[in-house]
Amino acid sequence: MAIVRPFRAHRPPPALAPRVASPPYDVINTKEARALAEGNPHSFLHVSRPEIDLPQGTDEHANEVYAQGQTNLQRLVNNGTLLQDPSPRFYVYAQKMPAFADRGPHAQVGLVACTAVSDYVADTIKKHEKTRADKEDDRTRHIDVLGAHDEPVFLTYRAVAAIDAVVADATKEVPVYDFATADGVGHTFWTVDASLCARIEQLFANVPALYVADGHHRSAAAARVHALRGQGAGEHGVFLAVLFPHDQMQILAYNRLVRDTNGRSPEALLEALRARFDVSEASTAAPEAPKSFGAYLAGHWYRLGVKPGTYQESDPVARLDASLCQDQILAPLFGITDPRRDTNVDFVGGIRGAKELERRVADEGWSLALHLYPTGIEDLMAVSDAGLLMPPKSTWFEPKLRSGLFLHAF
Repeated sequence: MAIVRPFRAHRPPPALAPRVASPPYDVINTKEARALAEGNPHSFLHVSRPEIDLPQGTDEHANEVYAQGQTNLQRLVNNGTLLQDPSPRFYVYAQKMPAFADRGPHAQVGLVACTAVSDYVADTIKKHEKTRADKEDDRTRHIDVLGAHDEPVFLTYRAVAAIDAVVADATKEVPVYDFATADGVGHTFWTVDASLCARIEQLFANVPALYVADGHHRSAAAARVHALRGQGAGEHGVFLAVLFPHDQMQILAYNRLVRDTNGRSPEALLEALRARFDVSEASTAAPEAPKSFGAYLAGHWYRLGVKPGTYQESDPVARLDASLCQDQILAPLFGITDPRRDTNVDFVGGIRGAKELERRVADEGWSLALHLYPTGIEDLMAVSDAGLLMPPKSTWFEPKLRSGLFLHAF
């Protein structure tokens, strides 16, 4: 059963929280991080992206980058940008996202806690994505040198009414933080009364499994750091997470751009697609239902309908739209058998919208854009429960958790 623990967070004073909060390290590059942190010594990007404080061109995996992150974290602690709570607590973190594109507004409320490395190793914390060795190595060094889990793993679980009630009660109190970021997302944060800690731990002890939504590399790195430090007791035996009930999850499409190395015309590509799919012209980019794709070529959107009997419905991986895209389009029509490494495919988070797909086809010479239907949270849990893995880039969770509002030091 799931282990959750309260912890003594390092977090900013309320007046500084909007200046400290930053996007996760892996959704922006170094150039973007430099621009966002410019003139703001409180930005948490100085910890999560410490290469921004070293000369341009510095290898972001160089030893001095990891050391700079630790130096920057110590500076934020020493100057009062991050203050440690005097006793272990749970926290509640709510996000409200405005409407965009074809989607209405969205809200989600999660519990901030520490979860157990032992649960990760035992697969009580279930995974759905294969990690990359280089990214695992990077996060392991980063966490180990910092001596802290600086960015939370995004976890979900099958909703429990009693947990919902405890979290809802916490949100009736006056929040510690309440602000909106430049993208229009609202961020609200509460501390949970210490008297409720035992009750929360007890409730989660009856939750059979947690699921990694976002943060596979961070959770794998936490387990490696625990092993490096000799396992045993200690704060490195748990790692930082925000846990959301599954019925509050918002998964957006993870779309594809494809380059045809065979030099086929748009008409020839369309004929190749007609041989495999039910194809019709479309007035919108996004498909209305699973088992269909929006395809953009030669300035027009088409709808591709997957034909019955061309996939195994009983297989929780094979029936995913991301798998159908790989198995029926990328591999057979474009020879893309390893989408993790092939430079003839690129992935675009659904938050960027169809206009971004159209722009990149026009500006960068991609042959085809594919708009997928979002993976469902039930599909994610079915794959994880079966001990299987999704194709790369199957899910894009939104909104993203802000970094710097809470940190777990060990």
